[in-house]
Amino acid sequence: MIPVAFDYYAPTSVDEAVALLREHDDAKVLAGGQSLMPVLRLRLAAPEVIVDLGRIEELNGIREDGDALVIGAMTPHSVVQADPLIAEHASLISLATATIADPQVRHRGTFGGSLAHADPAGDLPAVAVALDAFFVIAGANSRRTVGAADFFEGVFSTAIGEDELLVEIRVPKYTGWGAHYEKFNRVAQQWSIVAVAATVRLDGGTITEARVGLTNMGSTPIRATAVEQALVGQPATAEAVRAAAAHAADGTSPPTDLNGDADYRRHLASVLTRRAVLAAAGTG
Repeated sequence: MIPVAFDYYAPTSVDEAVALLREHDDAKVLAGGQSLMPVLRLRLAAPEVIVDLGRIEELNGIREDGDALVIGAMTPHSVVQADPLIAEHASLISLATATIADPQVRHRGTFGGSLAHADPAGDLPAVAVALDAFFVIAGANSRRTVGAADFFEGVFSTAIGEDELLVEIRVPKYTGWGAHYEKFNRVAQQWSIVAVAATVRLDGGTITEARVGLTNMGSTPIRATAVEQALVGQPATAEAVRAAAAHAADGTSPPTDLNGDADYRRHLASVLTRRAVLAAAGTG
């Protein structure tokens, strides 16, 4: 199908983009377009205005800032996946990004665009929650920072206001931590039925810290705090990790759909958490 006609703007600065969003009530932001374009073609959305962020240079790139990595919202997945800073200090991001769709989508899709889309089955939101990432959002006269736990508000819903723009994501460094992203889907390159993002710090075979995020186990990404607490102080053995992973579905509200019911997803969450943690610890 052909999209409904719209006005097109390609600003070259964040301030210009925000001004356009304030000026037009019915506007959509175009980042990589991997989620927006299919919706437009199917006429599931018919905005009067498209604001293309592709020419705003400050939204691209990855850099260090003290104890954090700063990822520009328009940085393509392929760049994030290959970046040495990400690999050294936040390898969970590299591993999860490598599972997104296919090389063509990873070349065009953007890190910030995927997070702002807030699909519960998307791979990066659970990673952001697990890593305690912070989102920098630009408005008309200022910028504000929102933690990952508060950024995702519901299905396709975030803390970004209608006249605001996600400009960068700040991720604490997890240098030396093991990481793994375990994803379950029936068809290659499809969305996750359930997935688990895990990163752990070891000391002599004992897990001293753990971060675990769950994909598609509710309307927003979920931090598996019960699993994290159960892992700390335990040896990175199959038996100890299995006992901790049994808590993966605690406090979750997984959907029931054609891919599986809620109980099936709860079982998957436990199995995938065990696999992800053991792989992150290097014992799986």
